[in-house]
Amino acid sequence: MKTYSAKASEIERKWYVIDADGLVLGRLATILSMRLRGKHKPMYTPHLDCGDNIIVVNAEKVRLTGKKLGQKTYHWYTGYPGGIKETKAGQVLAGKHPERVILTAVERMFRRNRHPLFKQWLGKLHVYAGAAHPHEAQKPEVLDVAAMNRKNKRSA
Repeated sequence: MKTYSAKASEIERKWYVIDADGLVLGRLATILSMRLRGKHKPMYTPHLDCGDNIIVVNAEKVRLTGKKLGQKTYHWYTGYPGGIKETKAGQVLAGKHPERVILTAVERMFRRNRHPLFKQWLGKLHVYAGAAHPHEAQKPEVLDVAAMNRKNKRSA
């Protein structure tokens, strides 16, 4: 019996829209990273980009469990001596670009090395802070992440 390996011409990509209102950030990020890579498909091939395009709306309404809103920190280095900066997750969500919380979580779910498909995976993720998105022409299907597991959604 031979191992099946998909060809690039056999891959079909769909468009999905996910409403992040009330969804738990970590659980949403795992679902997004799995679907962006294409691991949910039976024809998954590791060396090809098999994933779907995903639109996430209402990114500012995503939930963090526990005390993560005030305690989770994001660090970056400016390149200068003593230039380590940090910000809290609550500040990012309340700031100008709340969609960066979801983008960062999904990006950190992928491999840390220079994978040749990394930019393609992230290029298929479109995150918007509000409820509107400019991808109506692609006719995206609604993917109900909250219905997949009762722990995926938090009300308070």
